[in-house]
Amino acid sequence: MKKLIVFDLDGTMALSKSSLDNEMSVLLYDLLRIVKVAVISGGDWPQFKKQLLSNLPKDKVLENLYLLPTCGTKFFQYTEEWKKLYSEDFTVEETEKIIISLKRALDVTGFKPEKIWGEVIEDRGSQITFSALGQQAPLEAKEKWDPDFTKRKKIKGILDTYIPGFSVRMGGTTSIDITKLGIDKAYGIRKLKDILGIPIKDMIFIGDALFPGGNDYPVKETGVVSIPVMGPNETKLIIQTIIACLNNDLS
Repeated sequence: MKKLIVFDLDGTMALSKSSLDNEMSVLLYDLLRIVKVAVISGGDWPQFKKQLLSNLPKDKVLENLYLLPTCGTKFFQYTEEWKKLYSEDFTVEETEKIIISLKRALDVTGFKPEKIWGEVIEDRGSQITFSALGQQAPLEAKEKWDPDFTKRKKIKGILDTYIPGFSVRMGGTTSIDITKLGIDKAYGIRKLKDILGIPIKDMIFIGDALFPGGNDYPVKETGVVSIPVMGPNETKLIIQTIIACLNNDLS
């Protein structure tokens, strides 16, 4: 019987930068009542609170929920309140190098949208995130900018040569996430194993970016059972199936 279900957030449990809908919130709550759940996503802690926690009741069931923002470079656990266990932050010099390299890569590709909404490059402490149209861009615009990942693959390819000592992954609909080398979602999975004492064979990971270069892809190297999805509706079906299977095992 599986003991930990791990999810990506954007594109998996919710649409990009959007909150969980009512159906997903109810399903997640029902899942938390019978099994431990973790969420690993590129968003930072404030985004987790807005997208995820604002739609869940603040009660004892949250003790079964573990949150790993910025692709697993941070870890939060609930014991009456949310507490941060670690944060793999960049040094000032590392942050400067990444931002300069990212700007150079953008100049080389020439990908300059006509309109942006908010910050394009965001320093999240343990992760630098590039959002092509800005952090607050509407979903409709974001879905049209790079639907086949062609633009971001080109940017990533250049960044890999500029900053080989860092991990560069595509996530969301227009974003690229940069973390310390080896500090990614695979690192998050291993931290879950160590902190919770749950073997990787007893976990399932569900995400929409399990393709090479995607920010979910590193989890595959851990050997965790990984299920690719194409959006929240597919994730809902998987949660319903898991709940039915776990309830059957418990009966």
